[in-house]
Amino acid sequence: MKDKKNKTGKKNDERMEAFKSLPPAIKNAITPEEQEIFLKSDVWPESLCEKLSEFLFKMK
Repeated sequence: MKDKKNKTGKKNDERMEAFKSLPPAIKNAITPEEQEIFLKSDVWPESLCEKLSEFLFKMK
């Protein structure tokens, strides 16, 4: 169980770093709810994907 917590913590840290590295205009366009989803969820709403579209790529 401890390993699962460490992986989640590392994942959250990596996502926070990614969020911080976004351009200010993108960060300002993201709502607090979308930020929470960005940091913690594996499934993102279309609105968030559109805002981040220049930073995302489709997996085949």
